Parts: sequence; structure tokens; C-alpha cells
Amino acid sequence: MKKIILFMIMGIFLLSACSQQKANEYVGQGTPIKQQTPSENAGGSEVKEFTITAKQFEFVPSIIEVNKGDRVRLIVTSADVVHGLAIKEYNINERIEPGKTTKIEFVADKQGTFTIYCSVPCGSGHSQMKGTLIVK
Repeated sequence: MKKIILFMIMGIFLLSACSQQKANEYVGQGTPIKQQTPSENAGGSEVKEFTITAKQFEFVPSIIEVNKGDRVRLIVTSADVVHGLAIKEYNINERIEPGKTTKIEFVADKQGTFTIYCSVPCGSGHSQMKGTLIVK
């Protein structure tokens, strides 16, 4: 009887894990994602908001694109282990804990292409965990 119950619990766990993985997949990965959700901040200017998932060993989406002067809000979660999200040129270095949402806000006041990288060792592919911020 215990084996049957254990088997049923494991089956439910596996099914929920598979459905969660499907929900986290991103179609068209590598395609620049422009503003997802315009919103207003207290000053009345537009905020460009992006939802980013960190997972071994990638950021999804991996490319975000904004205009110089835009206020940018990143809503970041981890799908698996502790990660970091860092953009050196903007003095951003945040720890991303699994099961928690981290908000990162900044003004895109520097034009160019910047590397987004994981700043917390997260496994064998850690050094390849990168994304791109494009500020036009």
C-alpha cells in the first residue's frame, strides 16, 4: 500500500514539474523583446517592463531592447537555483532566489549594447549564462 501511495505522489510531482516547465518555455528565444507592459510611474513617464526568468544556464528572454532615457523595470524570477542578474555599466548586481520575485529598476541613460550576466555561480554552464540589453 505504501508503495502505491509513494508511486502516486511521485507521478503527481512529475506531472506538475512537466507542466511548470511548459509554462516557463519561451517561443522565439533570442528575438529582441521590446516593451512588454507600458505603465506609468509617479512622474508620469512611461516605464518599460520586462519579465525575465533565470534558469540554468540562460535568461529568458535573452535580449531586451529599450530607448535611451527609458525607465526600465525588470521583474526577475529563478526557475531552479540561486542566480544573479548583473549589468556592470548600470551598477546592477542582484541576487535572484528561487520562488521569489526581484524587481530591478533603472533609467537607460547609456546608449549601446550591454551584457547581462549571472553573478552567482550556478553550475557548470554558469560562464555561458548571458543576455543582452540594447539601448538605442
